Amino acid sequence: MDKPSLFQQQNTLGLYLRDPDHCAPPAEMDVARAQVYRDLVFSNLSSLLSGTFAVLVKILGDDGWRSLVRIFLRDYRARTPKFGEIAKEFVEFLASEPQALSDGPWPPFMVELAHYEWVEMALQQSEAEPLPLSDAGLLLDRPLQVSPLAWPLAYAWPVQLVGPDYRPETTPAQPTLLLVRRVEDWSVKFSELSPLAWRLLQRIEAFPQLDGRAQLEGLAVEAGMAGSPAFMESGAGLLRQMHAEGVLG
Repeated sequence: MDKPSLFQQQNTLGLYLRDPDHCAPPAEMDVARAQVYRDLVFSNLSSLLSGTFAVLVKILGDDGWRSLVRIFLRDYRARTPKFGEIAKEFVEFLASEPQALSDGPWPPFMVELAHYEWVEMALQQSEAEPLPLSDAGLLLDRPLQVSPLAWPLAYAWPVQLVGPDYRPETTPAQPTLLLVRRVEDWSVKFSELSPLAWRLLQRIEAFPQLDGRAQLEGLAVEAGMAGSPAFMESGAGLLRQMHAEGVLG
């Protein structure tokens, strides 16, 4: 019988490292040494991910977390060699591979919770720059933009409340609307948004050519408050607040 090629040996070892329950190490390799590599690969990946998804780890427990990481290692083919981007790939795996996760007792909010936990790391690592300083007095008269360091997010589940002591099983009637932003000291702040504030930020990103007054007028029409001076005054105050926080400019 011909001796396996280097490629065949490496492929066999890779399959074993990914799925040791169903794949054997290369026949020529010492089993104890193969097990050392197996344990190192799994432990390093688990440690790398657990730092980002700390709440999810607590909810799943050690056994559940190990099972989830094992499925990820076995079934997913990451597209990046960068350690700092593996967490993003993990979130994409959870969202895009329902079949791989169909047999587990996973909480229904798991995908959104993982995304919520990943956002903090993503913003801290972002190379985007904050918006340049601008005059708050011009907010109504100039086109607006949302800072690339401020992310309005919408979830079906109250991800900011989920934890070991609160594990909802039924999707709430109202979505959870959040603003996540990185501030000057590079810390990440989370806050809840009203539906109107969230929609305003969404409109600014969707219609970047409109000035602040036109944005508020469009929002008023959507809210059934067209022509309301009180609505426009409240909206202008919201623009000033978000401008002061660096959310828009």
